[in-house]
Amino acid sequence: MQPADNGSRADRPDLSAFEGVDFSEAEHRNIIIIGSGPAGFTAALYAARANLEPLLFQGPEAGGQLVTTTDVENYPGFPDGVLGPDMMLKFEAQAKRFGADVRYGTVTTVDFSQRPFRLMVDGTKPFLADAVIISTGASARYLGLENEKRLLGHGVSACATCDGAFFRDQKLALVGGGDTAMEESLFLTRFATDVYVIHRRDSLRASKIMQARAKANQKIHFIWDTVVEDVLGEKEVEGVVLRNLKTGETSTLDVGGFFVAIGHKPNTGIFKGWLDMDELGYIRTRPDSTYTNIAGVFASGDAQDHVYRQAVTAAGTGCMAAIDAERWLAENPPAEAPETVEAASRARPGNSTGS
Repeated sequence: MQPADNGSRADRPDLSAFEGVDFSEAEHRNIIIIGSGPAGFTAALYAARANLEPLLFQGPEAGGQLVTTTDVENYPGFPDGVLGPDMMLKFEAQAKRFGADVRYGTVTTVDFSQRPFRLMVDGTKPFLADAVIISTGASARYLGLENEKRLLGHGVSACATCDGAFFRDQKLALVGGGDTAMEESLFLTRFATDVYVIHRRDSLRASKIMQARAKANQKIHFIWDTVVEDVLGEKEVEGVVLRNLKTGETSTLDVGGFFVAIGHKPNTGIFKGWLDMDELGYIRTRPDSTYTNIAGVFASGDAQDHVYRQAVTAAGTGCMAAIDAERWLAENPPAEAPETVEAASRARPGNSTGS
């Protein structure tokens, strides 16, 4: 058993989920990839072509955010565009062609204290991995409205860069008040006739420079002290219902698209206490690499990228993670596994195993 180079973190996670779990018969893989989407499937493709026989668990959202997207027109190689779900099926098929083992299931707990790393899938199934690639992505924050969810991909979007071009010469609504909201509203003015920024306060949280740019754009109109109560439309967005928080008055705004720009949440909760993260929960990686603070654990895609959040950049970091993992494994031979959590505890540095 080899101790992982995991730094000196005081907030070590609770390992009670592993108590009494017998790992003697656990499946032991060279690489386990946690999460699918462009990053995960690309990592699986590259690792499979390197004869590392990767195992990928798709997670709760098989295919990632793109499965909720209709047309994708900004991914190279698809001159006529492609449906998001269809593109993810092609990614998956290509990875499988070279031997990637793609399974349904969600990694629910990890133990990165030593190698081989221990993982629990769906809370009950133990697995061992000599290296781990994280590609759990990030989820856009939505308002939680029923029709917002129903019309997602049919006029409702959380990515202006991805979908703005579909709304040429239309009036659009956007909710949010931070820098991201200002950036997205400015981007939408390239295509829309008018962009209505809806904010629940009477002032923006965005930086002064971003506020100035947005307020100087004649296509952008601000609706203050207001929340979105509902999204209207049968098959596509036709408008939004607004409520003024000061007066209680409700009104309808006719728009052809509704953009939500209230932030993203990285799906990195199970790695807290193990991996270094920023204040928002994005995994920190070494410059120009996918290495995390724990040797043998690599992070890719939107789980570590809060800037670009594009399918093509996610795929790029998935490639990087597989190459980083391949080179690291070549220099670090596999370790034997303990049978139970008690054996693992005895194997940790600082624990005496003899007299």
